[in-house]
Amino acid sequence: MTALTVNAQGINLLTTPQYKTRLTASLRKRFADSHAWHDVTFYHYIEKGAAEYPDRIVFTDERRSLTYRQLKEQVDRCASFFRSLGIGAGDVVTMQFPNRVEFPIVFFCLELIGAIANKISPDFRRREVEYILRFSNSKAFVCAANFKGFDYAAMIDELRPELPNLKTVVVAGETTIQNVSSLEAGLASATPIDPSTRVHTSPDAVMRMAFTSGTTGDPKGVMHSFNTTLYAVEVINREMNVTRDEVFLIWLPVGLNWGYITLMQAVMAGAQAVLMERFQAARALELIEKYRATFIPTAPASILAILNVPDFKKYDCSSLRVVVTGGASAAIETIRAYQKRMKGHLLELYGMLETGFHTFTRFEDDPEKVNGTIGRIVGQMTLRIIDEAGNDLPYGEEGEIAAYGPSVHLGYFNNPTANEELFTADDWFRTGDLGKYVDDAGNVMIVGRRKEMINRGGKKYFPREIEEILYGHPAILHAAVVGVSDLRLGEKNCLCVVLKPGTEMTLDDAIGMLKGQVADYKLPEMLEFYDELPFTPTGKIRRHVLTADVIGRIKTRE
Repeated sequence: MTALTVNAQGINLLTTPQYKTRLTASLRKRFADSHAWHDVTFYHYIEKGAAEYPDRIVFTDERRSLTYRQLKEQVDRCASFFRSLGIGAGDVVTMQFPNRVEFPIVFFCLELIGAIANKISPDFRRREVEYILRFSNSKAFVCAANFKGFDYAAMIDELRPELPNLKTVVVAGETTIQNVSSLEAGLASATPIDPSTRVHTSPDAVMRMAFTSGTTGDPKGVMHSFNTTLYAVEVINREMNVTRDEVFLIWLPVGLNWGYITLMQAVMAGAQAVLMERFQAARALELIEKYRATFIPTAPASILAILNVPDFKKYDCSSLRVVVTGGASAAIETIRAYQKRMKGHLLELYGMLETGFHTFTRFEDDPEKVNGTIGRIVGQMTLRIIDEAGNDLPYGEEGEIAAYGPSVHLGYFNNPTANEELFTADDWFRTGDLGKYVDDAGNVMIVGRRKEMINRGGKKYFPREIEEILYGHPAILHAAVVGVSDLRLGEKNCLCVVLKPGTEMTLDDAIGMLKGQVADYKLPEMLEFYDELPFTPTGKIRRHVLTADVIGRIKTRE
């Protein structure tokens, strides 16, 4: 049962024991004193936008647009509707939407009733959804009826008997499934929430949960407050000179961290965001031209796809001011190709669900000096390169990146083992990414992930080094090297590639390109062709999925 207490300022604080976080009085004081945390919640910016520019469009999807005034009205109505369904303070509401305006309406309304938003990828299916709903103790599930031909309403209907804590299902769109509430009907009939009855969620309370992408196994639930979240938005808006004139184009899933943060960027700046339901390179170019898009967050794979549209130069992309690539490190060849052929600054960003935005390259940087790096730290974020024992490594040596700062998460939900393993004794978060400082300016380079290391005959290396070279091959669109179990060597090197249309290559071609550039034990020994690689929505290769598929192929051929 959720308990509510009221502090001296009259702010309701969630004090449920299950949301135990790493927040301490000293940590809170540190970031409050440094003015990183301002003790406001996101609804403040919704009210500000509705008051100052009510008729300005804030969100546009492929069906409709919302003005700032309409956004506030819809958020207020949604809060009232959800409260009528019995959703209240401390309840977890899991959301599964494609990039449609229903997502921000639902997400932003939850703070007004004190509920906790848990957003998940629209790509997740039965096993992933059931695991997250059960683990998060979700009381409500809100989803689109259909997307990409998949029936989400039918999926959740099948899962409900197995989830006794799931009391409420709300569906947007037409469905034949019974015992669900219609989001459209609820918004149409509800009156806006009475300001005197709304919950004033503490900026320190857990207000959102999100689950890691699961590139190495079952996902973990990451907890954030408004203070940890809003700082990340403020940093990127300030450092990248975002104003109300910005037009964001969002094809990154809004159900994942970076997509959601971009929605917040738009509202906090008084700008506009255009939502793209599914990424298609030619369609993205059409939308850039149509809406005069200025700011795009993206994964490297999408940049590659756009550059490979045969007639992409016919589209007017002159409005682009900045394209930010992250989620996975971009190959240097991809960065150079963009800089040579497209408009706008291409900046490389490093961040993650757990830490917010940590480093990125800058407008004023010499591209040739920072290409291939993730830039340098921003704002009040801090970074260390440490060894397995948590000790700092000498400048230039490779080690694990550890993060500390006002946007670092509050801990993993109901997972003390992960919290103990991934936070050092002095409260630095172990990212799992391996990097090193590369120059006196403080620019950092990612060299791999701890769990991606390949161990061939006792000799260890990270596949990114090999992939970086292979991206220079004229036939390769995507490349990934994975380790496949081998009785003699422990692991063998398998190269998995997606070829550009009309091209071909052989294993000998790949070896010939690499021979003499890297040690022989890093050379590929097998070659597998794919139509597409298993990327997460933020552009990371799901290497454990790819490895399992390669092993399956090998067994089939035996």
